Amino acid sequence: MISSSRPTYQLEAEFAPSGPVIGVDEAGRGPWAGPVTAAAFWICPSALHALPDKLTDSKKLSAAQRAEIEAQLCYPEFGHIYSVQHSAVAEIDEMGILPATFKAMCAAVDSVALQLSQNGYSSPACVLVDGNLLPTMPYPAKAIIKGDSKSFSIAAASILAKQSRDKVMTNLAADYPVYGWERNAGYGTKPHQLALSEHGVTPHHRRSYAPIKRLLQIGR
Repeated sequence: MISSSRPTYQLEAEFAPSGPVIGVDEAGRGPWAGPVTAAAFWICPSALHALPDKLTDSKKLSAAQRAEIEAQLCYPEFGHIYSVQHSAVAEIDEMGILPATFKAMCAAVDSVALQLSQNGYSSPACVLVDGNLLPTMPYPAKAIIKGDSKSFSIAAASILAKQSRDKVMTNLAADYPVYGWERNAGYGTKPHQLALSEHGVTPHHRRSYAPIKRLLQIGR
């Protein structure tokens, strides 16, 4: 569990006296296939001491480390509140990737806010969002560049978003094994590109993305 020598509440402490602080992050804006996923996470103050030692930006962790931390974050007895939401490929193609990402973020925050209310907590005092852009939401919010390396709640959200989306892509890979989504998570890796050239575009590819558009134009 978290070391006593490590700062115990990064960024959240500035806002926490006024009420709950929610961290938000996303996974999957860049891939050519699959949904974009967002997670929102509220750290229960009484379980702050129990945060995993290695809690940090999901990109800095191995798959095994992420799985271990995800399990610890989701222990029911700790009382953390969280939500993971997806925007489907059809929404990405219709709305654009940024609006679709914001839609998933807002849905995740709304879910956490509702759960907080149901558990007797006040409305969120602040929503900390990884990056430099903010979705419109009915709560005070702050964009934090590299927030998943600065805020424990954002880091927790980043892990849940990454883990959830990876599971979605692994499940999709069972029906479309040639694209290697269980390994590349839908990103445009060389094996993924070769599979697209040979087998064409699936319903799970983002048709609004330039590489997929080009393939569709030549009838793949």
